[in-house]
Amino acid sequence: MDGGFQQPAGPGGSSHPRLSSRGRLEEPAMITWKNHFLYLVDYQHWANDKLFECLDKLSDEARKRDEGLFFKSIHGTANHLLVNNQLWFGRLKGEAQESRSDQQLHEEWRELKQALRQTVRHTQHWLQAQPPEFFEGELHFHSGSGMEHVNWVHDVLTHFATHYAHHRGQIAAIATKLGAPIPEMDFIYYRRDMQDSLANSRFSAAG
Repeated sequence: MDGGFQQPAGPGGSSHPRLSSRGRLEEPAMITWKNHFLYLVDYQHWANDKLFECLDKLSDEARKRDEGLFFKSIHGTANHLLVNNQLWFGRLKGEAQESRSDQQLHEEWRELKQALRQTVRHTQHWLQAQPPEFFEGELHFHSGSGMEHVNWVHDVLTHFATHYAHHRGQIAAIATKLGAPIPEMDFIYYRRDMQDSLANSRFSAAG
């Protein structure tokens, strides 16, 4: 989502996140499972963009070169992030997904980046619309082999977030070796950036 949490306006106001028109998150009145995971999904978008800024400095040949990663290249690993996001998003919605983890969705780097941005935001929008009880429930789904699984939704979303961080770390290590500058992508830097933007927005509004 291009937006985020807003504090309730008063009695009867909601403490749950909702989209803001400024494209930034605002602090919630309280942290719930829903708030927590909306922060984490927004963080994926922020961290992905930080990484993309650096990867753009590499040639297409460098991004697609086999560097010994599980999905071989930077491009292949970024593509896997898109496939995996679509896979878990479908499971969360109760839709069957039949894509392979190494299925190539976009050969062009620009198209792959845009698709990943849109998919993260679509995931965030959909989670935004779910009631708080959804985040405390169970998720029933079938794996690619047909095996049935049951997991807590909050465990699935935790896996979703840590899986992103795992592969971004792999990509960053290779990109650094190839000479790309890698920014700080840790969650705490996202929070500081968000808080600075929020303070600036409030200062501008007051002025």
